[in-house]
Amino acid sequence: MSKAIGKTTFAWLPKVIYGTSSLGNLYKEMSFADKLAIIRACVQHAEGMAVFDTAGKYGAGLSLESIGAGLKQLNVDPSTVLISNKLGWYRIPLETEEPTFEPGVWKGLRYDAEQRISYAGILSCFYQGNQLLGDYPAQLVSVHDPDEYLAKASDQADEDQRYQDILEAYRALNELKDQGKVLAVGVGSKSWKVIQRIVQDVELDWVMIANSLTLHDHPAELLEFIAKLAAANIAVINSAVFNGGFLVGSDYYNYQLVNRESVEGETLYKWREQFWEICEKFAVKPAEACFAYGFGIDGVKAVALNTSRAEKVKDNVAMVNRVIPMEFWDELAVSGII
Repeated sequence: MSKAIGKTTFAWLPKVIYGTSSLGNLYKEMSFADKLAIIRACVQHAEGMAVFDTAGKYGAGLSLESIGAGLKQLNVDPSTVLISNKLGWYRIPLETEEPTFEPGVWKGLRYDAEQRISYAGILSCFYQGNQLLGDYPAQLVSVHDPDEYLAKASDQADEDQRYQDILEAYRALNELKDQGKVLAVGVGSKSWKVIQRIVQDVELDWVMIANSLTLHDHPAELLEFIAKLAAANIAVINSAVFNGGFLVGSDYYNYQLVNRESVEGETLYKWREQFWEICEKFAVKPAEACFAYGFGIDGVKAVALNTSRAEKVKDNVAMVNRVIPMEFWDELAVSGII
């Protein structure tokens, strides 16, 4: 592939890239036929190159496997697609009733996964991921969930060692880039402050921020950080702009089931009800509002959107061109929604 990526603006990156956690059976088990239909729609409606964002964590490699098998069955030219694989989770045999890495989240899995963040560990994840992808090796790579890895530290010494593990993982990824085996190196994290820390020590081409930059949650200091990334020509991909689906109807907020009986849960549902009422008043779909906000921030080059329904892919891509009246945003502000 002849794309020159280094300190670039990622001008070629489509505005919508395809999240694929659903292909790993997130929340529900899906048939391969349904997954194939999603992949077909993604390729069909792509603006230029179809970019798929996946991870070994998604269904313990099931998402990777589904993408590779689906693209091959559809006879898609590898040069027309780009795979982003967030690395750090390695498929292992399933020896318990359900997977241990995120119980209750992934359905119908035949494998488990373990976290491997180190120089050797990240390389093992990279090569296993490419094996699962088959003819469509990953060209964008990153360390996945470094925030969760650090959060498991038992004390400061352990935290220091874990951060060193992350730096060693990036040493391995940058070697892959230097060898021409991948095009660009980035990071995928739910905690933007961990990204902020890593950027100080590692030269990155792109960052993916998940759950942190949404219509519901958008701290001012994060917006300032994104502006700094843009100034350094580090591309920002905004992921989970629906807060894990909650803003558009799911009962999961940032992948955690919301307890309606709790004060926090009640507050979330009331916020969503008010948000939806304003959307209805202006004939704006909640998803359109979430996308427009998440994409409209200076420095954001693309939004990653995931779906479990093939017919939604076309609508997701079309949201790029949806013009939302300023009066809608004004009312959200006046009402305290944003």
